Amino acid sequence: MTAITPPAADAPVYYELDEHPHAPGASTMLGFWLYLMSDCLIFAMLFAAYGVYGGSFAGGPGPRELFDLGLVAVNTTMLLLSSITYGFAMIAIDEKRQKAVLGWLAVTALFGAAFLSIELYEFSHLIHEGAGPTRSAFLSSFFLLVGTHGLHVTFGMIWLAMLMVQVVRRGLIADNVRRLQCLSMFWHFLDVVWIGVFTFVYLLGVLR
Repeated sequence: MTAITPPAADAPVYYELDEHPHAPGASTMLGFWLYLMSDCLIFAMLFAAYGVYGGSFAGGPGPRELFDLGLVAVNTTMLLLSSITYGFAMIAIDEKRQKAVLGWLAVTALFGAAFLSIELYEFSHLIHEGAGPTRSAFLSSFFLLVGTHGLHVTFGMIWLAMLMVQVVRRGLIADNVRRLQCLSMFWHFLDVVWIGVFTFVYLLGVLR
């Protein structure tokens, strides 16, 4: 057998040091974009499921009998207004006006709470009328899609409250600004999803 000669102690070792600078928080923003993309896939599957089962009423009521477009329009307005007020908060961040940031975030939270309250009222009304999620495949897919969006808004509200506390305690430091930017993307993403829900589920369902 041929003996394997170990490399000499003074043999050169070739490797590359990754010493180029990294922007603070760059990995956070990248990771959050990846999370949003995964959320896009989740909602895409929920929309697809509703597209398949949205016409399966099992002899029960359909969108025309169940949906109140006026109420849904008010609910949509609440969410869209919350997106506008969050935009005002981001403008105040650029101007370093902490009190204005907290004020606009509080208004955003109020609009978000109004949106969730109307959605919970709609769900309870449907269940009271015997149109719960187990009534038909249409209602199962409806509750799953709209309920998942509502859970995302609820999570966003909790996140918003935590960030408001952090801004009060630590001010508009770089970390808090970055977190507020992430929540801004999340909140606007929920608005875009809801516009799809309003159009595809409610509007087309009633006009179909």
